[in-house]
Amino acid sequence: MFKMTPTIIKNFLSKRATRYYPYEVREPFKDARGELYNEIEKCNFCSACALKCPSQCITVDKKNATWECDPFACVYCGICVDTCPKDSLQQKNTYRKPALERQLIQMKGEVKKKTDKEE
Repeated sequence: MFKMTPTIIKNFLSKRATRYYPYEVREPFKDARGELYNEIEKCNFCSACALKCPSQCITVDKKNATWECDPFACVYCGICVDTCPKDSLQQKNTYRKPALERQLIQMKGEVKKKTDKEE
């Protein structure tokens, strides 16, 4: 019992070991993989990101030009970002804010017509 007393006193008088997240947020690490976002103007709705996603959190509908991501299912591995041929998918270096309810990221764009150069 008396062997723990110095440790207990030291812990009471020293700085806390944890932060009050999300009120106290530290600087992100270099090359941290944070929140996923899509520049919908660049997207051609090819579904490459949805096919390569290991957690299957991305849904792409080329006919309706919609892109949807479930951030609660995403593991933030970055494979979708690497496989996107148009570089429309990016990852911020900050993490998503905590949420109480499930929220999907839904985006609607326009299907681009193929020009003679692209064919």
